[in-house]
Order: sequence, then C-alpha cells, then structure tokens
Amino acid sequence: WIGKEAVLKFSSLKLVKTAGGKKTGFRRLVAGVLRFAVLVLLTLAILRPQTGTGEEKSTKHVIDMMIALDISGSMATLDFPPDNRLTAAKLEAKKFIEARKNDRIGLVIFAGQSFTQCPLTVDHKAIQTLIDQVQIGMVEDGTAIGLGLGNAVNRLRNSEAKSKVIVLLTDGVNNAGEIDPATAADLAKQYSIRVYTIGVGKEGFAFMPVKDPAFGMRLLKVETQIDEKLLSDIARKTGGRYFRAEEQQSLRTIFREIDSLEKTEITVEKFMHYEEHYFWFLWPALFILLIEIAWSNLLF
Repeated sequence: WIGKEAVLKFSSLKLVKTAGGKKTGFRRLVAGVLRFAVLVLLTLAILRPQTGTGEEKSTKHVIDMMIALDISGSMATLDFPPDNRLTAAKLEAKKFIEARKNDRIGLVIFAGQSFTQCPLTVDHKAIQTLIDQVQIGMVEDGTAIGLGLGNAVNRLRNSEAKSKVIVLLTDGVNNAGEIDPATAADLAKQYSIRVYTIGVGKEGFAFMPVKDPAFGMRLLKVETQIDEKLLSDIARKTGGRYFRAEEQQSLRTIFREIDSLEKTEITVEKFMHYEEHYFWFLWPALFILLIEIAWSNLLF
C-alpha cells in the first residue's frame, strides 16, 4: 500500500440523480406559477377596479306666459301680405309657442270684451289648435286693452313660477272695457309680471274689408291708430319692452327677441354611481392560493 493513493469505494449516484429530480422541478414550477398568479390577482384587487354609471337630475325653472291677442275688427286690415294682421299674428304666435318647449303658456283674446281662450298649459299642440280657431267677431267689437291685460294678469297672479310674462298684441287705441290700462299695468307690476307690448300695423292708411248692407263685402280705407305711448308706459312700468311691427317679418323678429329675453333656466346636476369589481380578482386569488398550499404541502 506504500506509494499508492488511498481509494474510497462508494456506490454509483446515477440512480440518486434520476430518482426524483424531474418531479421536484415540475412541482416547484407549478408552485411558482400558482404563486405568481396569486400575486398578480392580489395586485389587481388592491387597485380596486370600478365601473361608473352617470345620472343627471334636471331642475327647470319654467316661465308662465300669457298671450293677450287683440281680435278687434281693425285686425282684419290688409297690410300684412299675403293676409291680414290677425292671420300674421296667429302664425307668429304659434311659432313662438312651438319654440317654448318647457313653459306653460295660455291665451287671452280681447276686443270690446275679453275672455280666456286657453288657460296656462304645457300642451302646446292644444293651444296652437285653439289659436287656429280664433277669429274676428268672437266677441263684440272694440279695443279693451285694459280688460285684456287685466284678464291675463288674473291668470298669472297665483302662479308660483320664477318668471311671469304677458305678451300683449294690439293694433289700436283703448276705447272699451271697465278696466283702465294703467290700472291693469299697476296690477301686473304688483304681481311681478313683465309685459311685452306689440303695436301691429303700418303707418298711414291701409284697406280693411267690411260688410256693407247694400253692396256686400267691400274694402274700406282706414288709418292706423296705435296708442304707442300707452303701450310703452305699460311695458316700462312692468319691466318689459314695447315693439312696433309694420310687416310680418318684423313681427317674427319681435317674437324671436322676446324668446331670447325670456330664457327658461335649466339646472343640471350630475351624479356618478360606482360599482366595485375587486372581488373578481380577490376570490380567484384566494382559491389559487389554497390550491398552491395543497400542492406544496399535501400532494407532495
């Protein structure tokens, strides 16, 4: 044995290397994948994913409005081609009403007397139909401006609307009725009602159809007489404005201007409702974690 290296004999490790190496590597790989999946899902859960649904609540401060329309005989004057003053006024009033989608609107007509053709309503189709039915001769002739204005004020005095408005349209001078126009204007002011007055008719003379007992229907030349001072005073006293319309286009422009002056206020409040979705990731994470624990400690 002198001069020879010591030799230790042992059995081969080949069997040990192949006995469980592949199974151990596979087990660790699966466990690692499961743990990584748990980590990703928990991270997503902590981020608290949400979905939001919006909701809007609108508060409309509507305007209550009465139109006081003169239907005296002079409204048949043919100075608003292709028809008369009343036809033009009805057409533009209907367009005005159609544009006021949120407001309550009513109609008062007057000549020698006055009555309510339509009370305040949000049914604009109904009031437009009633305007179509308005014609000269429905009440005794005359121009009771004070009575027409007073009737409109009476329809608005108990209104709780934030804004109350009267649009008064006439082509003449007050010559009938028991209520003085100045008194009616004072009542409108007392109830915080703004009055916009419109004088209808061209300056000078125009033709008006009249029934003659002897010759039937004929054209009579008449002079336009509008009490512009009275209409201006009514508007000024109540915080409104006076307008003069000498043809249909100017009448259309006046109604558009009144529409722009009296805007309905709409307040919109937005609300968001959020729904949590973190549990979509939390519960799968816990489930996979249990699988990983069982895989690592029970199955092996």
